Amino acid sequence: MEKTINWGIIGLGKIARKFATGLKVVEGAKLYAVASRSMETAEQFGSEFEAPFRYGSYEELIQNPDIDVIYIATPHSSHYRHTMQCLENFRPVLCEKPFAINLKQTKEMVDLARKNNVFLMEAMWTKFLPSIIKVREIIASGVIGEVKTIQADFGFQSDFDPEWRLYNPALGGGSLLDIGIYPLFLATTILGKPKQIKALANLCSTQVDENCGMVLTYESGAMAVLLSSIVSYTLMEASISGTKGRIKINHRWHSLTDVTVYYSEDKFETFSFNYKGNGYNYEADEVTQCLRQGKKESDIMSLEDSLLLMEVMDQVRKEAGIRYKEDVII
Repeated sequence: MEKTINWGIIGLGKIARKFATGLKVVEGAKLYAVASRSMETAEQFGSEFEAPFRYGSYEELIQNPDIDVIYIATPHSSHYRHTMQCLENFRPVLCEKPFAINLKQTKEMVDLARKNNVFLMEAMWTKFLPSIIKVREIIASGVIGEVKTIQADFGFQSDFDPEWRLYNPALGGGSLLDIGIYPLFLATTILGKPKQIKALANLCSTQVDENCGMVLTYESGAMAVLLSSIVSYTLMEASISGTKGRIKINHRWHSLTDVTVYYSEDKFETFSFNYKGNGYNYEADEVTQCLRQGKKESDIMSLEDSLLLMEVMDQVRKEAGIRYKEDVII
């Protein structure tokens, strides 16, 4: 019988709750320990999700020798610090996206993971969904021809609160890091590194981006037109068009949805999926399998993928004038 992979979670907010829910259906995995800055929060979360160990500090969880991997679900600005702390203690890590604030931090995380020979992966949960895997298979089959345009957006309306993580620059606020990363991941996954990037953003009073529009162009002549917003509801659809046809990833394209392939104007086919869990289980399952196989990174979401994504995000921020205190020179 294969060993059960014991998971620990650092930071017990909304995203941690989604991950813990998904983890319930992952075969061979168990939520073993949780940690919050508040012992009361840790007890409540641990009780709800049946984690036997609950801690009032992150350091205590990291030092538990029976934990096989740690999921970092703290605010964006803390991802780098907490990941480095885990890696320094030779603890495998699944770090919530964005991996870090900028490329400099990301490089240091990747370098330490490789130096210490420790597993590390960015929690880009969408990349592991059956819908996105199917999209990549369709493109690879050549049925839509050479990809020439990608259009993708992700936007929702939120109430302004300068202390809340979405609007607080000290917590890595703004639409780009939180949700603009999804359209960018789609573009880099399908088309790779862009030749040129143009971007504009509307900055609110706290100097984080409310809206961010991006255009990426490629050596092949392909173009990706992308948008993120925390002040308006967008279509939340993605369209991938080729020389022979196109793919539409339907509403809430980044989540549990279906995919329609248009072979011509009047001929199309929709693929639906028998999704398991809430979707976050797919990335947890990937990490669980990687650890069992002794891998130090995922083939699906590699460390090179994360480095490229953060490099592109840095260039977008430079173009759009989005800055954080962690930036040295961008």
